[in-house]
Amino acid sequence: MTEIILVRHGQANSHARDETSYDRLSELGRQQATWLGNHLRATNPNFDHVVTGTLNRQADTARAMGFDITRQDERLNELQYFSMAQALEQQHGTPYPQNVRDYVHHLPVLMDHWQRDLLDGVPERFENFAARITQLVDELCGAHGRVLLVTSGGVIGMVMRHILALDNTATSRVMLQIMNSSLHRLHYVHDQLMLGTFNATPHLDAPGRAHARTYV
Repeated sequence: MTEIILVRHGQANSHARDETSYDRLSELGRQQATWLGNHLRATNPNFDHVVTGTLNRQADTARAMGFDITRQDERLNELQYFSMAQALEQQHGTPYPQNVRDYVHHLPVLMDHWQRDLLDGVPERFENFAARITQLVDELCGAHGRVLLVTSGGVIGMVMRHILALDNTATSRVMLQIMNSSLHRLHYVHDQLMLGTFNATPHLDAPGRAHARTYV
């Protein structure tokens, strides 16, 4: 059996307006990762592989969790939201979101345009994004063991799409629910990839940590 534990990075720079500025953990993000690492070490700390994307916020989350990174894989890198949001505004007149409420309505529109290949000049096509993620997951299913993957919300959402055969609207809704430092557990058994846990945050259940439940 293969067990895959997906973790979304801790809170990043939520005030950023470009990819580079966003790609660093906030102090709360580091604390979220530390708490999660403590939880995993107290329950089951043993992983055959620890893999992150090449983004700073992903690798820094794994390190703050207290795990040594086995390797980094670009296929775990996040979609480039800021670039696509700018393209959506310039090409289709959809305003750039100004707050979290705007973002909740903006993401499904962006995903729909991206999936239908209606955005020109974006860094990556939707079909390529989906293919690289499912390729990596399929590779991991072929190997036995326990793997920790530290990645981003968009990647985790696409994994859920792959497992549960979600449509585009449902995928966007799933992405919007994925919390910073959340844990998602997959099992490959009987030649099938099964979802065991979605969006768990046991490390944030302790009194005084309600403020640490963040989405952006």
